[in-house]
Amino acid sequence: MTRNVLIVEDNPGIGELVRMHVADLGMNPILCDRGDSGLARFREGDIDLVVLDLMLPGMDGLSVCREIRSGPGYVPVLMLTAKSTELDRVLGLEMGADDYLT
Repeated sequence: MTRNVLIVEDNPGIGELVRMHVADLGMNPILCDRGDSGLARFREGDIDLVVLDLMLPGMDGLSVCREIRSGPGYVPVLMLTAKSTELDRVLGLEMGADDYLT
């Protein structure tokens, strides 16, 4: 069974790098470059993991994470972001992220 990984990242270089790594691990990467379109794709279903940036057009990553957590079921959320202060990390984890990587 192939796992579907939703990557929500607006930087094309970073998005492509994460997409390539996910594919190399044998999973199916699904890349969205906006928070609102990423959330819409998540709501379509069949997502096993979300890799989420914080600073996104359309809808920020914290809001996307909050919306994901407000729905039924559980899908792991990994925040991958340049925002590295302790406050940013705490806020990301409080919004429901399972891990926060800078």
